[in-house]
Amino acid sequence: MNYSSENKNIFEEENIKLYDLEDRLIAFTLLIIQIVELLPSDKIGNHLGGQLLRSGTSPALNYGEAQSAESKSDFIHKMKICLKELKETRVALKIIIRKPLLKEKKILDEVYKENEELIAIFAKSIETAKKNLNTKK
Repeated sequence: MNYSSENKNIFEEENIKLYDLEDRLIAFTLLIIQIVELLPSDKIGNHLGGQLLRSGTSPALNYGEAQSAESKSDFIHKMKICLKELKETRVALKIIIRKPLLKEKKILDEVYKENEELIAIFAKSIETAKKNLNTKK
């Protein structure tokens, strides 16, 4: 999958169903990988790239774990890890944008927007799961 400057975004290119969270997280991960590959191979680019690669790929993998949670509390815990990693990714992206380390502004805007949407989804999911946990006790 190559990033192009056309008006399509990664989700349209990959025919991702926006309501399928796992597919969205995988597409997000692929976009993060593309950004890391575009970063300069210098001390700053390597450092931020490594950090972004860890935090930006973690939500998809941890969401897989959440789907196999051993309890409702375990599910909430794993979802919180996803949220934490998404927030860490947001900070790394802000640094890359503000520095600026990439000329490809469109890809950064796209991944930042998706990151914000995923944060909102996970925050709401955690809130709902906590309510459900407390009401069924």
